[in-house]
Amino acid sequence: MYERIESEYYTAKRKAAKRLCRGSVKPEDLPSNAEIRELIQVFARTHEGDARLEHLKEMRLHALHLMRILCRYRPRLIGSVMTGHIRKGSDIDLHLFADSIEPITALLESEGYPFDVEHKQVVKHNETRIFTHIHVYDRFNFELTIYPENKAHYVFRSSITGKPIERASIAELEALIRREYPDVDLDGELLSQDETIHDPYPYYRMLLLALESVKQSAKHHPEGDVLYHSLQVFERAREVRPYDEEFLLAALLHDVGKGIDPTDHVAAGLQALEGLITERTRFLIEHHMQAHQYLQGTLGARQRKKLEASEDFEDLLLLRQCDDAGRVPTAVVGSVDEALDYLRELERQNAYGETASDFDEEPM
Repeated sequence: MYERIESEYYTAKRKAAKRLCRGSVKPEDLPSNAEIRELIQVFARTHEGDARLEHLKEMRLHALHLMRILCRYRPRLIGSVMTGHIRKGSDIDLHLFADSIEPITALLESEGYPFDVEHKQVVKHNETRIFTHIHVYDRFNFELTIYPENKAHYVFRSSITGKPIERASIAELEALIRREYPDVDLDGELLSQDETIHDPYPYYRMLLLALESVKQSAKHHPEGDVLYHSLQVFERAREVRPYDEEFLLAALLHDVGKGIDPTDHVAAGLQALEGLITERTRFLIEHHMQAHQYLQGTLGARQRKKLEASEDFEDLLLLRQCDDAGRVPTAVVGSVDEALDYLRELERQNAYGETASDFDEEPM
């Protein structure tokens, strides 16, 4: 549960008991939910220290921002962001009340939020229930659980304590933020969120995942789909430039246009990434096909001189080498989320001015 491989206490206990014990186990012999939660908090305090609380205020502000957008569905903040018991990877959990999810998903789409819908089957005490979740991907991820409108005043009880769960309406969350963070200009903070673009990483994720269904010529790409190729190129780039955020982002995103317009994937990719990447990353993506022609000796003299005049010319050729190396059918690569997590952590390290040696000591 600490690693978020399993999220349900009951299921986690059954799986652990089956793995660790031989024969049947009585329910009373298993640890309580409260004991498990306390141990998870011990792990968080041991492995994350005070850093686990670093983003609590920001998460609460993001929660309030989305709750205001979804106000017609009577949102309630619950879980670790409400109680303050967050740890690395914590989602923002909201309860919403609506008899249909379509108006909610339409509103999220109009606001530009990437999301997935999940209908999750949960078995507890031999009883099967279906829960509808909307997973929203932003600077901090949200899990929205949708209940019928007639449940808006239902008293939900904690599986840990058996008592009514702690939850906050919009007004109650505003009061909590003003009480715990008296220096926060609440209206100003939320206005700044409205005026800035959403976190680009969920958007990168959406562009990348679309590449899994884009197949390539076996002659030039024996490795298969574009996503597998892109992750290979990222791995090669990380081997040669592990701390170069702009270079690594170009390596990961250089072919995203193939999921939009395969006939001109460079232009399509640059248009999709407009305003989200630096000029250097843009240059590397824009000219990665010309770099291939340059190395093959088929690029015109004028374009050769133009590329050679750029201060990023050597990096462009290095990216091309990574691109050519990322075509191995049996290569081992990480996932899209692992690549994006690496880049996000690198961005954070660079923002705080931490050194490469500091970053080496961080667990991936």
